[in-house]
Amino acid sequence: MNLPVSTEPVRIVRHPDGVTELRLDDPGRGNALDLRTAEALRDTALEVAADPGGAVLLRATGGSFCVGGDLRAFAGRGANTGAYVHAVAGAAHAAIQALHELPVPLVTAVRGAAAGGGVGLALVGDIVLAARSARFRLAYTAVGLTPDCGASWLLPRLVGPRRAADLILTNRVLTGDDAERWGLVSRSVDDEELDDAAHRTAAGLAAGAGGALQAAKGLLRAGTGEELRHHLAEEARLIAVLAGGREAQDRMASFLAAGGRPRAGDSRAEARESESVS
Repeated sequence: MNLPVSTEPVRIVRHPDGVTELRLDDPGRGNALDLRTAEALRDTALEVAADPGGAVLLRATGGSFCVGGDLRAFAGRGANTGAYVHAVAGAAHAAIQALHELPVPLVTAVRGAAAGGGVGLALVGDIVLAARSARFRLAYTAVGLTPDCGASWLLPRLVGPRRAADLILTNRVLTGDDAERWGLVSRSVDDEELDDAAHRTAAGLAAGAGGALQAAKGLLRAGTGEELRHHLAEEARLIAVLAGGREAQDRMASFLAAGGRPRAGDSRAEARESESVS
């Protein structure tokens, strides 16, 4: 489907087969989350939640799914850093909550870097497809921060507490195939097949028995909404406190001084930058 040119970092595409697509569309920045993008993600997620169609597909334009928080937007704010990071996390968390509570199935498609907040965003799906080129890395502790976007809530439930601790504390990188073996994603596919496979999956769900699918999803998610909401609030509080401290600010500044923003579409460069994002 040909999409109109847009300057918005996140947009909605409604397909005739009943699939509602939520697309991250700022590939030149690796779909990084600054306040503008986080607020756009929140607003579009809430719009989709109000009218989700038969299934929702979350995917991204460009070589990376989402490299997480935009350190360049975080840096240099001094005493205001914590407040800014809290605002970014709060907006992104409203999107995570809305996506988690969708009544219809949510399929996510991940290629390239999924780092920091991009990990939580990827994993909120009911069915997660990853390209073999995908690289999952939490990256928070490398710059003195803690997880947000629900990563510290989702990971223990998906891979168990031991592996969750490994991923969060050591910043281990998982490929798409690794992520499938670990149970992080539903399955990995060849890069050139990702978009078609993800849309076919979502379209198949949209064409299915809607009442039964929604009821089944309700059973799977029963009782988790408020628990996630409280956990997201604590994630936002902690990352903001740390972002306002000297250790995190020094680490962010050192990382930015040692490198630069990657070229659009350069997955290796984007993955390198993603080591520092939230």
